[in-house]
Amino acid sequence: MPENITRVFDLLKYSLEKYPKDEFISGKIKGVWKKYSTKDFCDTADQLSRGLIRLGAVKGDRIAVMSHNRPEWNITDFAITQIGAYQVPLYPTLPEHDIKFILENAEVSILFVSDDALYQKVHSVLESLDRSVKLYTFEDISAETNWMELVADGSSHQDIDLEPYRAAVDPGDILTLIYTSGTTGTPKGVMLTHNNLISNFKAGSILIPAGVKKGLSFLPLCHVYERMIIYMYIYKDVAIYYAESMETIVADIQFVKPNIFCTVPRLLEKVYDKIIEKGKALTGIKKRLFFWALELGEQYEVNKDWFYQFKLGIARKLVFSKWREALGGEVVVIVSGGAALSPRLNRIFWAAGLFVAEGYGLTETSPVISSNCLERMMFGTVGHPLKDVEIKIAADGEVITRGPHVMKGYYKRDDLTAEAIDADGWFHTGDIGELVGDGFLKITDRKKEIFKTAGGKYIAPQLLENKYKESTLIEQIMVLGENRKFPSALIVPNFAVLKIWCENKGIPYISNEEIVKDPQVLEKFNQEIINGSVEFGKWEQVKRFALLAKEWSIEGGEFSPKLSLKRKVILEKNKELIEKMYKDAEDYKGVH
Repeated sequence: MPENITRVFDLLKYSLEKYPKDEFISGKIKGVWKKYSTKDFCDTADQLSRGLIRLGAVKGDRIAVMSHNRPEWNITDFAITQIGAYQVPLYPTLPEHDIKFILENAEVSILFVSDDALYQKVHSVLESLDRSVKLYTFEDISAETNWMELVADGSSHQDIDLEPYRAAVDPGDILTLIYTSGTTGTPKGVMLTHNNLISNFKAGSILIPAGVKKGLSFLPLCHVYERMIIYMYIYKDVAIYYAESMETIVADIQFVKPNIFCTVPRLLEKVYDKIIEKGKALTGIKKRLFFWALELGEQYEVNKDWFYQFKLGIARKLVFSKWREALGGEVVVIVSGGAALSPRLNRIFWAAGLFVAEGYGLTETSPVISSNCLERMMFGTVGHPLKDVEIKIAADGEVITRGPHVMKGYYKRDDLTAEAIDADGWFHTGDIGELVGDGFLKITDRKKEIFKTAGGKYIAPQLLENKYKESTLIEQIMVLGENRKFPSALIVPNFAVLKIWCENKGIPYISNEEIVKDPQVLEKFNQEIINGSVEFGKWEQVKRFALLAKEWSIEGGEFSPKLSLKRKVILEKNKELIEKMYKDAEDYKGVH
């Protein structure tokens, strides 16, 4: 069958004709797997489209979806977009003021939410709006709001021909409005077209090697990264399984036994930390073997000599095979994005036979600009640009990009669009980087996050943070020091690891609040900072730090929904503690 995918929803007909399967998209909801065959999925999407048309939805309408990952998210996505309406994804963790802003700014007419908790969350927001928004739920809360009523209505009106609606959608039409909360300011609606996403998932399919048939998904679909990956899975005949939650992820991985999944570096760091703690608990020859294999992994290169490969084969059989089993035993590739992954950690995963393909992009670029893949990769970089994607380094070091992946613009914000995309079509990413080796892109920091000390020295905080986070004791860290004499840091310990360390040292662990004040704990973190600073110049090294008793979170406002640090929020929340850090300039000493 010749490929004819010019609009994203063409994937459904393509899949139904070329790759029909009994398990097309499945999701675990309240402990039970709900599975859709390709035919059931396509039929339900079509019926919902008819239901939306019966409700009065027309091309160009904005219809929002607020839900955790589940098959219904995708059904509504295709049902909305194949009638030419714009799908507007909302993060379930959004605060009410952002929900209200987006619903008003996008002039949303219909909103789907998954469950009673989200229904209650948005209900008061809807009552405060000047316009009417029809609300539907995936779960059975009431007959009036159940989305299946729309599906049933559409099913009883098969006379509605969807082909004219599909035909009216042009590849250059808007597919979705994705509001990026960013780390500061009002959310901006990124307009992405069918062309944008199709160019990205087709070019990005280099990430999927032959033999990959099952993908596990747990990153939020409301972010374009995971959404594009799902489109790519459908395009490449990969069955999709949604984990129930991060709490059930271990059991869900063992059940699905995926060949591929996408993640962010922090989750890989947590997996690694747990493995290391288990290794430390071993004794005798097993412990020596474990750390021998780990040391071997740190030296990994793709084309090392035969003797290294011989030793690696032993390490994989005796040690690393257990790592693979913990991830289901059938993983072929892991895709990582959203933040920088430590090159050291990446080498260890590759040595273990867990091939991590690190990529880079933004919501405004649909999202992938560049990526490593199994055939072509370089540690410490985010790979080569995708097909038809241009990358250039501007005079000030900023990464700029041009091609079919660049957004149409910001919704109702021509001023911001003009700032982001120059007259020649180059999108300015706001990231600082360089091209190294054979055209590999290396990102060094966010342009807006680089700061200057009082001594006039420039500091790239992400570089420092990524290095310090190699310590298993450090869960979260933010380096600061703009217009100060030296850099300092706010640190959230990995309390699970810290608790074990305290037990081994005979230090009483009463609470997180008490332990971050303990002199021995402060001295331990002091040493961790010293160890992590050796690669940096003296002016870059963190001289003071403070331990915090509570983890940063999206709900707490310290993280954006895509897990970027909201630096201004963290600075404001801890301003008194920060002032205390700078009162005494004694090097490398924690405060409380």
